[in-house]
Amino acid sequence: MPAIVSVTTENPPFKYTQAEIKGLIYDLFQPSYSAIDRMIKVFDSSGIEERQLSAPMSWFKEDRTFAEKNERYVEVAVELGVKVIRSCLEKVDETVVSDVDAIFYISSSGIATPTIDAKMMNKLSFSPHMIRIPIWGLGCAGGAAGLSRAYDYCLAYPRAKVLVVCVECCSLTFSKEDISKSNIVGTSLFGDGAACALIVGDTAANSMKFKQKKLPFILASQSTFMEDSEDIMGWDLKENGLNVVFSRNIPNVIEKWLKPNVEEFLSLNKIDLQDISYFVAHPGGKKVLQAYEQALTFSEEMTETSRKVLRNHGNMSSPTVLYVLKKIMEHETVQGEKGLMAALGPGFCSELLLLEWREVGS
Repeated sequence: MPAIVSVTTENPPFKYTQAEIKGLIYDLFQPSYSAIDRMIKVFDSSGIEERQLSAPMSWFKEDRTFAEKNERYVEVAVELGVKVIRSCLEKVDETVVSDVDAIFYISSSGIATPTIDAKMMNKLSFSPHMIRIPIWGLGCAGGAAGLSRAYDYCLAYPRAKVLVVCVECCSLTFSKEDISKSNIVGTSLFGDGAACALIVGDTAANSMKFKQKKLPFILASQSTFMEDSEDIMGWDLKENGLNVVFSRNIPNVIEKWLKPNVEEFLSLNKIDLQDISYFVAHPGGKKVLQAYEQALTFSEEMTETSRKVLRNHGNMSSPTVLYVLKKIMEHETVQGEKGLMAALGPGFCSELLLLEWREVGS
């Protein structure tokens, strides 16, 4: 079974409190949006205290073209991606960039061809024969989906060492011209960040040295797609760039749809919900976490790590679930404890992974 041996995160340098961002948005929208006094309250109920952005606050006060936004995305994504890859590999003894066999680059907040992973290869000493698998458009489900695809790869190639790199600059999609409710809600939630995970196959794991005594091994994964649900979550591509699409029914969809999906997945793997010790949940928002708890009859204790990540970083889309996993991996764990990773994204879709903490080499 493939193991997740290292997870690291990186944030852009521009940190602001939720109150500061709320003030900016109010000043920008108040002249043209009559409902701003009512809608701005969403900032206060978000459960977020601070976020990190890819540009200083003054940058968002000016009109920006799609080209300007995307140019900054490419610059920031390469910089954060290089940093997070280096820090991820530094945590594993005797593992260097040239040892990596494949890289899954996950993002949905900007575009580039050649893709960002190619640009990072020109700054790091990867093997020229490394396999590149860029994945775009999975949004908040992207981090978990990246781990699932790395799991598949390592099952096929047990000697492989694979990186999953998630970088998002959600704030750069902000549009002053978009006075929709979705844009206000998105602006109250989104932050920017990067995460990197190193996943290795069985043969590779047996030949490596690890600083941690126990690591999460991936037992299984499941992708699920909901038919005719494209309007629940995603981007609307317009002249000024990527405009966010959010349905107000997302929490209701989670409550009704997620539980049978999870139960089917766990049943196939002969696991009960009561056997889950760690819930590695993508914190899409405060109401999303509450919907998880309601659907799966989990206590707030099971979502506390996700809540802390949301509080300190906001919803960063694809990297966010890896922020949660990183914090859980820092906990003192017991041999054989199970974890359930869950993330939901555009499509509408879910990505589930079943994890088990094991002593390395056992």
